[in-house]
Amino acid sequence: MITPYAWMVPLLVVLPLVGAGLALAAAGRTWVQRVVSMTVLGSMLVLAGVLLWAADQEGAQVVYVGGWMPWEGIVLVVDRLAALMVIVSTTVTMGVLGYSIGQGRSSFDDESDGHSPLPVFHPSILVLAAGVTTTFISGDLFHIYVGFEMLLAASFVLLTLGGTAERVRAGTTYVLVSLLSSLIFLIAISLVYSATGTINLALLAQRIGDLPGGTVAVLQLMLLIGFAVKAAVFPMSGWLPDSYPTAPAPITAVFAGLLTKVGIYAIIRVQTLLFPTSRFEDLLLWAALLTMVVGILGAVVQDDIKRMLSFTLVSHIGYMLFGIAVGSTIGLAAAIFYVVHHILIQTTLFLVTGLIERVGGSSDTGRLGDLARISPVVGILFFIPAMNLGGIPPFTGFLGKVGLLQAGVDDGSWLALTVVVGSVVTSLLTLYAVARVWGRAFWSENPEGVTGSGPVRGGHHEALGLGVLVPTSALVAVTVGLSVLAGPLYDVTTRAAVDLMMRQPYLDAVLGAGVSL
Repeated sequence: MITPYAWMVPLLVVLPLVGAGLALAAAGRTWVQRVVSMTVLGSMLVLAGVLLWAADQEGAQVVYVGGWMPWEGIVLVVDRLAALMVIVSTTVTMGVLGYSIGQGRSSFDDESDGHSPLPVFHPSILVLAAGVTTTFISGDLFHIYVGFEMLLAASFVLLTLGGTAERVRAGTTYVLVSLLSSLIFLIAISLVYSATGTINLALLAQRIGDLPGGTVAVLQLMLLIGFAVKAAVFPMSGWLPDSYPTAPAPITAVFAGLLTKVGIYAIIRVQTLLFPTSRFEDLLLWAALLTMVVGILGAVVQDDIKRMLSFTLVSHIGYMLFGIAVGSTIGLAAAIFYVVHHILIQTTLFLVTGLIERVGGSSDTGRLGDLARISPVVGILFFIPAMNLGGIPPFTGFLGKVGLLQAGVDDGSWLALTVVVGSVVTSLLTLYAVARVWGRAFWSENPEGVTGSGPVRGGHHEALGLGVLVPTSALVAVTVGLSVLAGPLYDVTTRAAVDLMMRQPYLDAVLGAGVSL
């Protein structure tokens, strides 16, 4: 099926890859790298916006790469869900890139001159963007795997920038866990192909129902495990709080916003399209509950803001998994809405933590204090997304949680209602965790005489400037704007959920109208 805006779809991957090559060729000419990176990401954002409109009005936009049909080659598909994910991921990547340009090089390399990011940063961030986008728009399992490996390679480079022992150790742990996840996923792909003769998602939706129930269960479980490791679902989440906080603020921010969400996206896509009636609902509900509770219990005892946010990141993955596990349109719409909310909020909070480090010299609340007086702007920038994360109305965090709670109550099972209670408790403890940071870092007495000039690094004071304030403020403004436009956004996520639950619109777009399940 030829769609009118299909020519835009490959550009979502081609542009960042070409941009990465140009940025690498321009190593040493920082201004060229900045122009290339921002131009590429801006173009991707425009394209994704047009494709979201096209998918919403005319259906999924499909490209048969090389002219090969779905049973012969690669298919790229941009439906409402994929377009929405590309828009949000590109938005936060632009914010992180703007922050990194504004802060200069010093946070990436302790031996630097303090003027610009390392030359490899711009190519790596663009390859990461290409990998994330590839995962979102892929129409077959192996191409999703390729997207995972692209972002894995780029994220390892970004995580170890600066070459400190702590960063290399954390990067090694991250890579080992990611390679294990990829290995499980690759084995699952081989089993799927052996059982069905295809890895195309649309064709699998037709064929997988003909397999014996035990075979379907094995395939589903293998895919879920592979994706759950990437999404940091408990008990496969212990690696995340030790890996993310060691990286510079913009790297941690983009990781927190995007890397776990590709795992959640893959679970949504596979669960709805391939296993609509053969899901491990109870297993997913238990995983959602334990991920919420264990993650937030880890968060409330942390003194370091980065580690606290890393644990809340794990905890709130449970909310998204809850919406998927319920298996209803209401739950899925709320889960997609919460993914959008969480990508923006987590990225913003980690960038604000970078500002706190610049002002106070640390992210350890035991060494901070009186920041509300020293830097009121940072206080405001932290307070707004923190309240959003805690689920205070009328922010998106509150609206998304209400949708998830409604889905759980509508389900009516004792396990779903237990997860509803766990969700409320987790939300209250999240509010406690961020309020604890607010009280200790912003309101308590200053224990070490912080003056607001920031730490000294390489002979340079890291004071706040417009270069870091503007991108962070812009993302805070986006989170507020998202709350204002929550109604239209929820409508889009609901329509996306309806199509996902029906499955037929996806098959019609990829295989042609009239093809039935």
